Amino acid sequence: MFHRFHVNQDDRDYLRFLWWENGDTSSEPKEYRMKVHLFGAASSPGCANYGMKYLASQNENEYPAAANFIRKNFYVDDGLISVDSVEAAIRLVGEVQDVCSRGKLHLHKFISNSREVLESFPDTKRAKQELNDVDLSYNELPIQTVLGIRWNVKSDTFSFKVALDEKPTTRRGILSTVASMFDPLGFLAPFLLLGKQIQQEMCQRGIGWDEPLPTEIKPQWDSWLNDLKKLQQLQISRCLVLEDPSKVLNVELHHFSDASSHGYGQCSYMRVVSGDRVHCFLVIGKARVAPTKIVTIPRLELTAAVVSAAISSMLREELELKIDEEYFWTDSQVVLGYINNEAKRFHVFVANRVQRIRETTNPAQWYYVETDQNPADHASRGLKVEELMNSSWFTGPKFLWEREIVTPKSTPKILIGDPEVKTIQTLQTQAEKEDRFIERFERFSKWNTAINVLFGSRN
Repeated sequence: MFHRFHVNQDDRDYLRFLWWENGDTSSEPKEYRMKVHLFGAASSPGCANYGMKYLASQNENEYPAAANFIRKNFYVDDGLISVDSVEAAIRLVGEVQDVCSRGKLHLHKFISNSREVLESFPDTKRAKQELNDVDLSYNELPIQTVLGIRWNVKSDTFSFKVALDEKPTTRRGILSTVASMFDPLGFLAPFLLLGKQIQQEMCQRGIGWDEPLPTEIKPQWDSWLNDLKKLQQLQISRCLVLEDPSKVLNVELHHFSDASSHGYGQCSYMRVVSGDRVHCFLVIGKARVAPTKIVTIPRLELTAAVVSAAISSMLREELELKIDEEYFWTDSQVVLGYINNEAKRFHVFVANRVQRIRETTNPAQWYYVETDQNPADHASRGLKVEELMNSSWFTGPKFLWEREIVTPKSTPKILIGDPEVKTIQTLQTQAEKEDRFIERFERFSKWNTAINVLFGSRN
């Protein structure tokens, strides 16, 4: 992709290099300049991305859908999008190819979960060579990798490939193993939290990067590592809206947050109400270990609520769907009291986080949920793989699947004596009736002393 974008002639001096003809380093090297952006330069992705967006803006009037796709749905050289119908997909691809061809860009390697869409492309345009020999009428489509996540095209589900390379049982090896699980949407957040907790415990004990794992921690790590293999059984539906968009009556986002002494996190679900049924799916999740510095549970709960508010802003911007309503759920009455407070003043930690929450959400959107119905509880405590697959993490709590959602009506209040509330001291001053001016002179026994008090000393 980088080689398709040329460098201005005045800027080519920055891309000079030496070249020996026929690899003969004993001869005098020749000096060359790159005319196109090259691999390895930090500027190349940004320049190529800018070129794509500039090309889209130049053709926006003629191809508005294609221009919007190029601007919003391209990640360097990969474009990902969902559309409502086969016809819309084929039309969009044709328009995007026309726009790219005007910039002398070759768009290819297409893949779709619809066989009709794939059949509309020539063999040479399909993703990967193995698709060229696949009988689209009978054979199963191969599993693709999309931005680091495995996509089963036939079942339209995401899955995870686990590569258990032999790594030393040290702090360095554990970090490498946990970080190798690429999970940008947080589908595995409760499970990965357990691995991060082991890392944190090693840090707290001051264990070096290449020191062996202590015997008391090793059983936890071995259990987590054996559980990691079971992730290959996990399949997550890609599609969030199963219905024909014309049949959808209401689209809602529900954000849950929770915290414990082990960690804190949140999860967001899309709830789609159609004419005869309700669907609810996990959109994104987050799980973080609790900080090593001791923090109270109410503060951690409030921090998790801040994460929910931030995720809400991101989803509203990224999801190309009309969101009719948003709900925020927490099982902390204290946090709800902080968010709904209008009179009292808090210490800096709470005040800053309450302000961030109220900048992007309305206090009326926040509700109480029982702990046993809060799926974010899994993100704050962690789950094994089997527990994760059988939990409400991917589907949300049962009440989201009801036709009508009953929300609590009471407004939580701040408890008396809450340590986060600033104490206010009121001072009252009472003035007594002053004596007459002349009577003050009676308090002095010497004339010089009276003069010094009234007019100041001359010394």
